[in-house]
Amino acid sequence: MSQDMEELTALNRDYVASVQNCDVRRFDEILAPDFYCSNPDKTLVDRAAFLEQTARPIAIRNLRERDVIIRIMGDFAIIHGATSYTTADGQQATGRYTDCWAKKNGRWWLAVSAHVSR
Repeated sequence: MSQDMEELTALNRDYVASVQNCDVRRFDEILAPDFYCSNPDKTLVDRAAFLEQTARPIAIRNLRERDVIIRIMGDFAIIHGATSYTTADGQQATGRYTDCWAKKNGRWWLAVSAHVSR
């Protein structure tokens, strides 16, 4: 596995864990300045709004990624994946996501966009 693939695999796991843990500090480190996210409720939020919404406790538990596909195209990568989680009322549920990453200064990866559906 290439170094980029290893880094992106780890970043993907970390990203999903950071959602579950409401880890604003971690997102502040890995989101590009021009980051945007389209949420399951169809809203589009910029970096500041994403950090703000991340700080709010979430009702889902046991968020896990699966069926992850990472495509690297030079200094740009797309990660597609599925999630499974437990809702606030104890039901099992699933979702999908697509995250785009770009290499900053050819050295480290930053998330530039995310799309989440449930």
